[in-house]
Amino acid sequence: MAHFSHTSPGSGGFPNEEFHELEQVEAGHWWFETRNRLILNTIRKYFFPVSEFLEIGCVTGFFLKAINEAHPKTKIVGTELFEEGLEIARKRMPEVKLKQIDARNIEISEKLEVVGAFDVLEHIPEDTIVLANLFQAIRKGGGIIITVPQHPRLWSPRDDAAHHVRRYTRKELVAKVIQAGFKVKYVNSFVSLLVPLMFLSRKRKASDWKENSMVEFNLPPLLNRVFAGIMSIEHGLIRLGVNFPIGGSLLLVAKKP
Repeated sequence: MAHFSHTSPGSGGFPNEEFHELEQVEAGHWWFETRNRLILNTIRKYFFPVSEFLEIGCVTGFFLKAINEAHPKTKIVGTELFEEGLEIARKRMPEVKLKQIDARNIEISEKLEVVGAFDVLEHIPEDTIVLANLFQAIRKGGGIIITVPQHPRLWSPRDDAAHHVRRYTRKELVAKVIQAGFKVKYVNSFVSLLVPLMFLSRKRKASDWKENSMVEFNLPPLLNRVFAGIMSIEHGLIRLGVNFPIGGSLLLVAKKP
């Protein structure tokens, strides 16, 4: 799915108004709701109880709101490169601490417990630097949860419109996380049952994405409910232990030894 650039202001990120457009579609949209449930379940499985959580690239704060409601006793911090996103996140959650930070320049040493980076790394050319920074910032026994788009073969004008610099293979993501010093605990694909439809959707003309990079979010309500139902089935299978070999996205959990 589309997301926002996390490289540097003025480097080709999304227009400011699209932060507000994103805010309007997140709640109830099958993609964002599914990802939130999956991440919350992952936190419960690998990091419960979590006393501190920091999200890199929180955009409008949609996930931060979800974890704040699910874990009200957890100290939550959100970071985002773009002030436009932080403005929306502050309105959503005035009680949550928010900071403007470039993930390539994190200067924290062994303080953080759990860090999430959800559809962020694919926007950053220097993803290995970000992972190395996170390893330095996380204390021993802490960890990271990462989601990224999967399969270079799924690359399309949609990725160009979303300002992606890559789609990951499972092997590449795991190798980069290990190289940073982490020990991988879990990796799985998701949005797997919808991969055939993803291939078909990438047949859109490049001009469609250039004219409106938010086009993929504008689904008829019935179709959105159908996709949500399919993803509920997939989420249930994942909770039962199914590991999907392919999918539109990857989820990875790793800890600092």
